[in-house]
This record gives sequence, C-alpha cells and structure tokens, in this order.
Amino acid sequence: MSYQPSPTRYQNMPYKHSGKSGLKLPAVSLGLWQNFGYYDRLENCRNILKTAFDNGVTHFDLANNYGPPPGTAEEQFGQILHTDFRDHRDELIISSKAGYTMWDGPYGDWGTKKYLVSSLDQSLKRMKLDYVDIFYHHRPDPETPLEETMAALDLIVRQGKALYVGISNYKAPEAKQAITMLKQMGTPIIIHQPKYSMFERWVEGGLLDVLEEEGIGCIPFSPLAQGLLTDKYLNGIPADSRALKVGDSLTESSITPERVEKAKKLNDLAKQRGQKLAHMALAWVLKDPRITSVLIGASKPEQMLDSLKCLDNTKFSDEELRIIDDILK
Repeated sequence: MSYQPSPTRYQNMPYKHSGKSGLKLPAVSLGLWQNFGYYDRLENCRNILKTAFDNGVTHFDLANNYGPPPGTAEEQFGQILHTDFRDHRDELIISSKAGYTMWDGPYGDWGTKKYLVSSLDQSLKRMKLDYVDIFYHHRPDPETPLEETMAALDLIVRQGKALYVGISNYKAPEAKQAITMLKQMGTPIIIHQPKYSMFERWVEGGLLDVLEEEGIGCIPFSPLAQGLLTDKYLNGIPADSRALKVGDSLTESSITPERVEKAKKLNDLAKQRGQKLAHMALAWVLKDPRITSVLIGASKPEQMLDSLKCLDNTKFSDEELRIIDDILK
C-alpha cells in the first residue's frame, strides 16, 4: 500500500510568504545536510521525511554536495520521493544548491555558468525530477563576475529547471548587488539562506536589513549550532555524537568550554520558559519577523517531532531577550 499522509498535516503548521514573493514556506523546514547520505539507512530517511510531511513540513532542502559522500543525499531523497511521495510532488517545495566543490577539474566548483547549469542537471537526474522549486547559489565566488553567476540563475529559471532562485552565505553588500542584478533581469531572488543562531549572529550586521528593504525571505541554517544549542553537550560529548562521526563538520574542538558554559546558562532560561534549550534556540531565530522559515536537521523521526515543539512558544519578553544578550556577550 502506498504512503497516505496525515489528512490533518496542514492544521498546526504556520506558513509564511518568502519576502514579497507569492511562495509560502512552513515555519520549520527540513534540511538534508548531514543525515541522508550512504552512511544513513534508507528506511530511517524515509520515516523522517514522512514524519515531517505528516506534520506540515512541506519544504525539503538539499544541495549537490550533501551526503556524505557528496550527491548521496539527493540520490536517497530521489528514491524516497518516487516511491512514497510520487503523488504529492505538487505539495512539496524542493530546493537544491551548487557552489561548493563537486567534481575534479576547473568546472566543478564556485559560480560559473558552466558549473551551475551542469550541477543542477546532475541534481535533477539524482532526484529524478524535471525541476526544483528553489535553486541557490551556495556561496559567493571571488573570481567569477557576479553578473555571470546571476545570469546563470536567470537562465536556469528560463529553462524551466527551477521555479525560484536564491543565494546562500552572501554578506550584505554582495547580497544587495546580486538582488539588484536579478531584479533587472526579471528573475528576482526570493530568499537568502545564511548561517544564523544564538552563537552565529553576523546576519544582524546589515544582511537582515537588506533583505527587509528588498522584500527577500530568509531561511537560516544551523540554528542549533550543529547541536551545541541543545542539551546534548551540556555534560560532555556522548558516544553517539555527530562530533565523532566520520565526515561530519562538527568536531570535538568546536565544543569549547566557553560555549558549553553559555549553553548551560541558556538552558536555565529555557527551563524557566517551560522549554528545552533546542526549542528556545529555534524560537529565538523565528521571533524576528524577517525570518521566513528555519532549517532543522533530524537523524530520526522522534527528533523531527521534538523540533516542532519550538512552535509552542515563539514569543520572548524584553527581559528574556536582555538576559540572552548578556549571556551571549
């Protein structure tokens, strides 16, 4: 029997326009960065995706290099999409990206038209799709003219390979330039995907203001600082930690005593709010009206369900925000 999603899946999830575009995204989106590669069981991946969709998470975020190894997250997702979600493609927002190293030689990295078009063609084959809903340039290219990179995004939309385009990891000045260029081309950027969390706040130094002025959505990644803003590392590194997993970007050295001490203080405040630290950290990102959605990762269905509890309380008093800022100084 084919997968039958919950008939109540849209009832409890808030949806919000991405900037001034018509596209709505769920408050919580699922990123397939670290948990959908060949090291991860297909059945577990399937159950995570079903759990997400059953609870209103309609947006699944990928990139050409997600795995590990690179490309395998899209392959795994493509299998599940065509066995379980085949009848629900039009209810899903599927995004992918290119900008990091994907293959050897001068054409497998950064932001040339050659690389971006070729990479998306490969991504579509891996996922067995005709188009993605959002395609991002994953990081700025210091050598390729920005005009060429933006022209490639424009071309991809005109070819019908993506419905919308976005940028990721662009700082405020270059984001402003990219937004202006694509607007003039007639293919406006609708969303930016930066790294943003209580421990990573560079977007507050101008980027969020640019996005607000230009009517662009924002969907932060790593809002839990790859697990540092959860209760997982408050008492040391557990044996099953991602910090000990081969190929993972979270390392033991990044779990510093200073950050652990801040996390403990934040955890105390979360308890006062009746939340877990992870729920409060996600809610803290979502509190800003300029944020469209927040990207979370999940290594099992229970983790997906737990993350959604952040939506139970996304409001902060002025005093709570002051306490948080004092802790994070």
